[in-house]
Parts: sequence; structure tokens; C-alpha cells
Amino acid sequence: MRKSALILAIAPMLFTITACGGDSGQTANIASNPAAQATRNRWDTIKSRGQLICGVSGEVPGFSFVGTDGKYSGIDVDVCRAIAAALFDNPDAVEFRNLNAKERFTALQTGEIDVLSRNTTWTLSRDTSVGLEFAPVVFYDGQAIMIRKSSGIKSLADLKDKAICVQTGTTTEQNLADQMRKRGITYKPVVFEDVNITFATYAEGRCDAITADRSALVSRRTTLPKPEDNTILDEVISSEPLAPAVAKGDTKWGDAVKWVVYSLVKAEELGINSQNLGQFTNSTDPDVKRFLGTEGNLGEGIGLTKDFAARIVKHVGNYAEIYDRNLGPKTKLNLVRGQNQLWTKGGLLYSPPFR
Repeated sequence: MRKSALILAIAPMLFTITACGGDSGQTANIASNPAAQATRNRWDTIKSRGQLICGVSGEVPGFSFVGTDGKYSGIDVDVCRAIAAALFDNPDAVEFRNLNAKERFTALQTGEIDVLSRNTTWTLSRDTSVGLEFAPVVFYDGQAIMIRKSSGIKSLADLKDKAICVQTGTTTEQNLADQMRKRGITYKPVVFEDVNITFATYAEGRCDAITADRSALVSRRTTLPKPEDNTILDEVISSEPLAPAVAKGDTKWGDAVKWVVYSLVKAEELGINSQNLGQFTNSTDPDVKRFLGTEGNLGEGIGLTKDFAARIVKHVGNYAEIYDRNLGPKTKLNLVRGQNQLWTKGGLLYSPPFR
């Protein structure tokens, strides 16, 4: 009886010691951190599933949009397809989940999606307190304001006491407030959670102006009843670096997504695209050989095959091909690349060395 009582008394202590030891405390940290729990060994989860789950908007032409045929298109969509190409040698091995601005981060943190590729601005707070890990920027943007040409509005100053439509849960809401306060301009914010309602309200004339990322305004203008009756002011009121993101807690998965994006840029730097890829197969250039995986095994360090970059270019193309296909001069949007050019052409796109 005494021995049994002693064992019962000691058992909880032993359990506590065991739980606090081993695995360097990682189990305790993961249990208290949903994001870490959801992303631990994420690459292994994706491999066993055989499919990437990618969170997108699905409502922004040129970035992520679902056509009448049910097919997705856009630069954010192609980033997801590039990741799937690197993982499975199949750009179609991806399931898209439409997410609004409010639910996108929760979906990533809880593991509902593997990666978020949804015109999301990289900010300090999102990189820290929200628990996101960003991949390289895929589109450098800036916030702007769209008005009706007949309004007579020519600048921010003309928006004094005017009603401005803005989507809540985004950086645009705070940016607008900051810039108007800085300039001493009073205005009437008309705020909605749903982006469709926000633009519908503007289209109905219930707002004098609407603000969003410049690319989003250009994109959404094409869906208005009379696109030509609307114009975007020249003033840019913020910097908006848009990048894919994964949840913190799995460095290996984060590195894989990061280097998939760099591959798109590096391929353009090297002059390799989906049309001429075969011509580089026997290249003697060491940079090209390492990039395509004909020499070395760089991809294996991040859990990918040594030819992962070649897979991406083969199935999706390089950054220029993706940009031109979705936003270039042959599209309705016709967005000038500007800052989104390679660094060698005066832009901001730059890839670290593949070595």
C-alpha cells in the first residue's frame, strides 16, 4: 500500500519532467503556437497529399481571377503553379482557395493553406506579430486613388470632406488615414470588409473616390460599367511590396518557396525562358549548369530536386513571361513594368546567386 501510494505520488512528477525534457522544448512551443503546429514538416504533409493548397483572392484580374470557365489566372496564381511545378513537376498539382482580406492570415496560421499568394503587402507587423514568413517580392506596388473624370478632382487636396471607399483589414485603410492626417485633409471613410462591395459602392456613385493598390485599381477599373469614365490620380501615397507568405515554424518549407520565386527572376537574368530552355541543356556556363541542375545538387538542400528551377521554367516560364502573360502590353491591364524590371534594367528585381 505504501509503495503504491509512493508511486502514485511520484508519477505526476516524472510525467512533468519527461514533458519538459526531450526535443529541446519544441513540443511545448508547438502546442502553444498554432502556426508552428500547423506548419511543422509542411513539406512532408504536402508530399503525402500530392497537391499544394494555395490561398488566393480569385477576384483581381491580372493577379488572381477565376474566369467563366472556372480556370484561375494571374501573377499570384502563376507563383502557386511555379511552386507546384518545382515540387511535383506538375503545375496543375495545386488547389486554389479563395480568401478575403480578413480570413487570409488565419487560413495560413491554422494550416488550411500551405502558402498565401494573394496580393499581400509585406510589413513589419505581419512579419512578426502576425507570424508570417515572406518570400521575395513578386510585385512592387503603391497605393493610389481612383475618381470619376467628371468629378473635377485633380489631387488629394480636392478630396477634402469627400467620401472615399476603402476596404478594411488592409494596409490601405491605415495608409489613407495617415496620409490625409499628415496633409490636414478631412474626409469621410466608407469602409467595407468585402472588396466586391467596396468597388460596387463606388460604381454606384455612393463614394467620390476609392483607394487601393494602384495595380488593383487598374485591374478593377476594367470591370466597371464604363471604365473610360474613371481615372487614377498620379499621387502615390504608400509603398506596397506584394509577396507570397508561409506561416513561421518551418524553415525548410519557407526556403523552398523563397527559392522558387528567386528562380523566376534568375531565369530572366540568365535569358532562359520556356521557349529556349532546351538550348541551355548542354551549356558550359557554370551559372547556367548550377541553375538548371546539370551540375551540383543545390535543390536537395531545400528538399527539392536538383532540376527544380528547370521544372519551373519548363511549365510556367520566367518572371518576364509571367508578367507579360498577366499584366503586359497584350493584356487589358497593360501595366508598365517600371520598378518590376530586373535590377539590370533599372528595376528592383534581384536574385541572390545560385551557388
